[in-house]
Amino acid sequence: MPLLVPPAPAPALRSVLAALGSPTAVREARPPALRTAVGPLSPELPLPVHVLDGIIPSGRPPRTRLTGWRFLIRSGDRTVAAADTMLTPDGWAFSHFCEGPYIASSMLALRQAEAMTGRYQPRLLSVPELYMLTLWLHDGPEAGADASEAMPLPTDLLVPLAPAPPGIASHRPHRAADLLPLLTHRLTPPAATVPLLSQPA
Repeated sequence: MPLLVPPAPAPALRSVLAALGSPTAVREARPPALRTAVGPLSPELPLPVHVLDGIIPSGRPPRTRLTGWRFLIRSGDRTVAAADTMLTPDGWAFSHFCEGPYIASSMLALRQAEAMTGRYQPRLLSVPELYMLTLWLHDGPEAGADASEAMPLPTDLLVPLAPAPPGIASHRPHRAADLLPLLTHRLTPPAATVPLLSQPA
């Protein structure tokens, strides 16, 4: 079923188009995938990027915060890179281009999601403490909701992108209610061991 891709903020899209159209508008050098691309480059499939910080067991799904929008950059029939935008005091602005395994992994996960029977709004959920990025599929009648909403529903699906942390299978959909507690457990420091006092003589 087609995904309900949310519309990106117009200033975010404009900033990416400007960065693609004028190399001098970007401070850092373009990644090789963009420098060697043949033909026009076009930003597609805007995905809101949410960050999950410092998960602490609380009995409730953790909140996230919207930090940017990622546009997948297409050259011909291939997705070759991505462009990230960020929210600044002046509004949405271009941040940087990126390439690497998460680009192909994102496309694979999106194709998997399109083959599912539910109606989902695609987002990206980053867990910096675990160096983990997932495709967040916002579920059901709320799939048309504002993409800045910052609470995964228990029925939302999280698809870890490759490379995923050890012990977590990439490209396997998990209900948020199942995966988030696992991540919480991984990020919870073990209880300190209290040394035993020696018995009095």
